[in-house]
Amino acid sequence: MAVTREMFSDVMVPNYNPAQMVPVKGEGSRVWDQAGKEYIDFAGGIAVNCLGHCHPAMVNALHEQSQKLWHLSNVFTNEPAIRLAKKLTDATFADRVYYANSGAEANEAALKLARRWAIDVHGEQKQKIIAFNKGFHGRTFFTVTVGGQPAYSDGFGPKPGAIEHVPYNDADALAKLIDDETCAVMMEPLQGEGGVVPPEQDFVKQVRELCDKHNALLIFDEVQTGFGRTGTLYAYEQLGVTPDILTSAKSLGGGFPIGAMLTTAAIAEHLKPGTHGSTYGGNPLACAVSEAVLEVVNTETVLEGVKQRETMIKEHLAAINDKYNVFKEVRGMGCLIGAELTEQFEGRARDFLLAGQEHGVMVLVAGASVIRFTPSLIIPEADIKEGLKRFEHAVAQVVG
Repeated sequence: MAVTREMFSDVMVPNYNPAQMVPVKGEGSRVWDQAGKEYIDFAGGIAVNCLGHCHPAMVNALHEQSQKLWHLSNVFTNEPAIRLAKKLTDATFADRVYYANSGAEANEAALKLARRWAIDVHGEQKQKIIAFNKGFHGRTFFTVTVGGQPAYSDGFGPKPGAIEHVPYNDADALAKLIDDETCAVMMEPLQGEGGVVPPEQDFVKQVRELCDKHNALLIFDEVQTGFGRTGTLYAYEQLGVTPDILTSAKSLGGGFPIGAMLTTAAIAEHLKPGTHGSTYGGNPLACAVSEAVLEVVNTETVLEGVKQRETMIKEHLAAINDKYNVFKEVRGMGCLIGAELTEQFEGRARDFLLAGQEHGVMVLVAGASVIRFTPSLIIPEADIKEGLKRFEHAVAQVVG
């Protein structure tokens, strides 16, 4: 069957508006569309393709596991799931792992666990969840309500209750709202969808202290920041704060769907058999691929390389800005970088994204006024230079 972009509107629910070109092949940090046009990939499947496209370690792991077991469900366990969980707990604060298929599902599990823990330990009155404005935690009804962006949660009827929001980086606002009926505070250690907004170090420490004071759990949503994206395996390692629950997805599978919730043994025991579950969670294929990704990412060479790439990308963006004066601020950590547009170009991030595609480079947006870069953690220096050269052409086109 010959596939065209025009067929999308005939067969797909119209909740997406994908690019007019259709990618058909990827290798490393380069992608080709149906017409054979090449693109430098600074989007990475929205911070997913941490090793680029078709990395040999992932291809080999998938091929090897595909000849053994594809699926069992959690009526049984499997070797890849146990091996990956052991490596994740060895590498983090956590003692226990729960598998899901996506970041939203991992966050759903984290929120349900927090509520169950609070009710079991402290009673029915301890239900309140506090999160932050412009946060993003997924698209299930629970997670999209906890996410602090009403545009994503409005219009679907009554929302889950006992959820409140405060501004990010505002510890005073949190202190006024948090109380002994708060069961959890959920935050991104660097807001992604909300504009690539990094936290202030003191703010994160104050959040931890307030949670401890009121016997509330601290949940870190590391769906976007995790698995090497910021230059450590998880971003919490750079913040001097340890969460009670951490969620991971996106780069966790390097392009194969998998999510995970990590927590301590004492908290985990409140999800007893039957309280939560997932048909595909812990799938052998997904866990085998994720294990291969972890073996590559969690090395000094790759993690230090992420920090070097951050410096290189920011320097190139600064040079572009010196010429065109389009960015108010370039911020972020590791290979999660946002360029906020000046007032003159406010609301036009998508124009830069579309112009980038015309010039052979794939970027993202984070809101209407921030261009987001989430390339492979191992993108070659030559691809960074070439991709930002193409992006400069796109900037020149938009500027006009």
